[in-house]
Amino acid sequence: MTLLARDPRAPFALTPTVLPLERRVRGYDWILIAAALALALIGAVLVWAATRQAGGNPQGFLYRHLFNVLVAGALLVATSRLDARLLRLFGPVAYVASLIGLLAVFVVGSTVNGAHAWIRLGGGFELQPSEFMKLGMIVGMAVLFARRERDDAPPTTLDVLMAIGLVAVPLALVMLQPDLGSAMVLGAAAFGVLVAAGVRARWTIGLLALAVLGAVLAVKGGLLADYQLARFSSFMHPGHDVQGAAYNVTQAHIAIANGGLFGTGLFHGPQTSGGFVPEQQTDFVFSVAGEEFGLIGGSAVIALFAVLCWRGLRIARGADTAGRLVAVGVVCWIAFQAFQNIGMNLGLTPVTGLPLPFVSYGGSSMFAQGLAIGLLQAVRRRAVAAA
Repeated sequence: MTLLARDPRAPFALTPTVLPLERRVRGYDWILIAAALALALIGAVLVWAATRQAGGNPQGFLYRHLFNVLVAGALLVATSRLDARLLRLFGPVAYVASLIGLLAVFVVGSTVNGAHAWIRLGGGFELQPSEFMKLGMIVGMAVLFARRERDDAPPTTLDVLMAIGLVAVPLALVMLQPDLGSAMVLGAAAFGVLVAAGVRARWTIGLLALAVLGAVLAVKGGLLADYQLARFSSFMHPGHDVQGAAYNVTQAHIAIANGGLFGTGLFHGPQTSGGFVPEQQTDFVFSVAGEEFGLIGGSAVIALFAVLCWRGLRIARGADTAGRLVAVGVVCWIAFQAFQNIGMNLGLTPVTGLPLPFVSYGGSSMFAQGLAIGLLQAVRRRAVAAA
């Protein structure tokens, strides 16, 4: 609410006075927040549907998912209050802290589903540092390129080489876990930041070619785990080994096919209620939406991701160099991860173990995404204040 008050320097003039509440909420992108919150709440319903038949408390996963949403919301609010002008100080700290987390995995980490990527904190809580590395790498690259903010020339060769170094270190650590899905997200986000920074085309084309060559060498050189190779094999040959490596995808396809246009109804999906789809609260949560809410429900989830990415790009358009690169990197991260997760549910991409952003059950991913949305809000608030 805005009131009119007298300016002591001009007794007969009225100037607008902003009340404290309006000052605190000014500059927030409420559409972006609403889209992220809607995805998280839809995720709560889908996680509940996928786990209510599990042993123990039928609402256990639901309550933990809602707790994760509340913590992510608190992180969003706290991060949104940061002064975006301090990004040059915050960026290196975020990058180094995330890198220390990745290194700690090799000392005190534990293995879950074939990836040595988790740190057990006790009390049933686990931390996956690679989730926070996604944001740490984006912010680190943004700060690196923002050093030349007043120079209209494209980044120099030294700038690009330094950026590649920033990406290569965490990428190598993530691949050693091995966590192919997170490595793919890091690569996609880094590529988006490089393009937004105005890197010359020869660099982007060369890096794409190098990524393809690296993928081929990883497969041919035996750098991937056996279960990862089996996933790629089942993707290339969908009808092969439907009771083994292709079992999860096959069951997800059956669930989505059951849904038709309008779905079977909440808690009435035979595949979901019967627990036939493994990891349905995490990797294959989209199959719950497809079965119980049909094509309409699945399309609504995709539309919310489109709104979220649209608002993120709007923030990028109005921000300074560092803010623009952060916003583009976050959008590339979320868009690629959503595409990869939904794609593997539909059989369009190989299974990589990536959760669906904001929707899937998981604390580390939810917290990292809350930090990312909060940082987007800080960038926008800075741009609105400077306008």
